[in-house]
Amino acid sequence: MSSSVPSGAPWEDFGRALKSWRRRSGLTQRQLGQIVGYHHSQISRLEAGLREPPPGLVHRLDTALGAGGALATLAAASHDSPHDRRRLPAETGLFTTPPGAEPGGGAAEWDGLPWPAVLPAEGLVCPLHGSAGCVTPDRAAAPELLARLAADEPRFDELTAMEPEVLHALTGFLACVIRGALQLTSLDGTATTERLLRGVVRWADAVNTTGRTPHGQLRIAAQYAQVAGRLRMRRGQSSIGMAWFGHGLRWADAVHDIPARATLLSDICALVRLDDDPGPTLGYAEAIGAVDSRRRWISTLSHLYQARGYALRQDAAECRRHIAAARRAFDRLGRDDDLEAPWLTGAEGEMRLDSAIGGALRDLAAATGDRTTARRAVEAVARSRARLSPLMRDTHLLLTLRLADGWACAGDPEAAVALAAPVLDVAAGTDELLVRAELDGLHTRLSRDWTGVPEVIGYRDQLADLGVRSAVRGLPEFASRARHVRTR
Repeated sequence: MSSSVPSGAPWEDFGRALKSWRRRSGLTQRQLGQIVGYHHSQISRLEAGLREPPPGLVHRLDTALGAGGALATLAAASHDSPHDRRRLPAETGLFTTPPGAEPGGGAAEWDGLPWPAVLPAEGLVCPLHGSAGCVTPDRAAAPELLARLAADEPRFDELTAMEPEVLHALTGFLACVIRGALQLTSLDGTATTERLLRGVVRWADAVNTTGRTPHGQLRIAAQYAQVAGRLRMRRGQSSIGMAWFGHGLRWADAVHDIPARATLLSDICALVRLDDDPGPTLGYAEAIGAVDSRRRWISTLSHLYQARGYALRQDAAECRRHIAAARRAFDRLGRDDDLEAPWLTGAEGEMRLDSAIGGALRDLAAATGDRTTARRAVEAVARSRARLSPLMRDTHLLLTLRLADGWACAGDPEAAVALAAPVLDVAAGTDELLVRAELDGLHTRLSRDWTGVPEVIGYRDQLADLGVRSAVRGLPEFASRARHVRTR
C-alpha cells in the first residue's frame, strides 16, 4: 500500500488503502457496501478520498477486509496530516472566545455521577478516533490532567505530549456535565466548562502554530461550546449562549465536523425560534438539512424544525408535511445514526420526536385557533412526557407547561390549570429560556381566552403572589389582572 506517499487531499491516503484492501479481499464496491451497510456510491467516494469515513464505519471496514486495524490507524493519522492544515479557514479570530469571565457561584458536584470508562459516552465520541472505543483516564487521574489545561500559564508542550489522555479526559468530563445537566436541576457546571473551553482553544492555537492542524482540540472545543451555550440558556442568557454556539459552529466547520455542525445549527434554530419569527427559524432549519442530506438523523432534525417554522407562519399544510417527513426519516434511522446521535434513537428519540411534533402542532393551533390540531398536540406531548426519565426534571417541567398550553388551545382551561398550577412556583422562578417561553405562551392563552373561568381566576390568584419574582414576559401583566379581578 502507498499510505506513506504524500497526497493532495486529507483522505486520499485512506481511500487508496481502502481500495487496496478491498481488491486484496476480492470484493467489488457493491459487495463491500452490502457487508458494511453502505451504498456502493459511498464506498466509491471513500476510495476517491472525497469524504471522511463516518464514525463506526472504519471499524466495520477493518473487520470486513481483515485489515487488522490498519484502516483505523490510517484514519486517525489523516486527522493529523500536515495536508489537513489547508482545511483551516484563513480568518482572524478562529482561536478567540467570547469576551467575559466565567460565571461564579453554583457548585458543581460530580461525585454522584458516573465517570465514563469508555467512549462514546452521552453521544460524545473521541475527538481523535471517533467511536473506536477509546478508554478514558481513571477518574482519580482526570482532575490533574484537566488542571494542567485550566492553569493560568499552561505548558502546551506537555499537554501535546499526552494529547490522547487529555482529550479523553475532556470528553469524559463533558459527558458528566451533560448527564448532570439532565439529572440535577441545581447543578451548574458553567464556570468549569467555560474555563476548560478557553484552555482548549488556547491549546489549539499553540498546536496550529507548529504547522499541525489542531483537529482533536477544535472538535472537542465545538462540543464544549455547544454545552456552554446550553448552560447559558439555562441561566436566561441568550446573547452569551448564541455567542458560544456561533464560535462552536466555526470550530466545527474548520475541521469539517458534520455532526457538530448539525447539532449546533439546531441549537441556534431553537434560540432564534423564541423570537416567533418564522423567516430566520426556517432559514436555520433548512441549513440543518443542507449539512448532509444522507444522514437520516440530520434530516429528521431539519424536518422537525421546519415544521415549527411553518407553524409560526400558520402554514398548516407545510407544517404537517414536514412532520410526516420527520416521522419517515426517524423510522429509517440505522446503526450509524445511533452512533452519531444516540439521543435521537430508541426510546429517548421517540420522546424527543413526540416533544418536537407536539410543539409544532401546539404552535400551529395557537396561531390558527384549530382545536383539532391542539388535541393532536396534546396527544403527542403526553406521549413524550410519559417516556421521560424522572431524573430529567427540567424537561419534565417544560413538557408539563407545553401540555397545559395544548389543553388551553384545545378549549379546556380547567385541564390546563390542573397541570400547570402544581409546577407554577418552580416555573415562575426559573431563568431557563425554553421553559420561560412555554410559560409565557400559557399565560397569553389563559389571560386572553379564559379570563372568567373559576379555575383560571384561582390560578391568577396563585400567580399574583409569584409575579414579583418572575422574569417571564407575561407575568407582571397577568398578575396585575389577577389583582384587579380579586378587588372587583
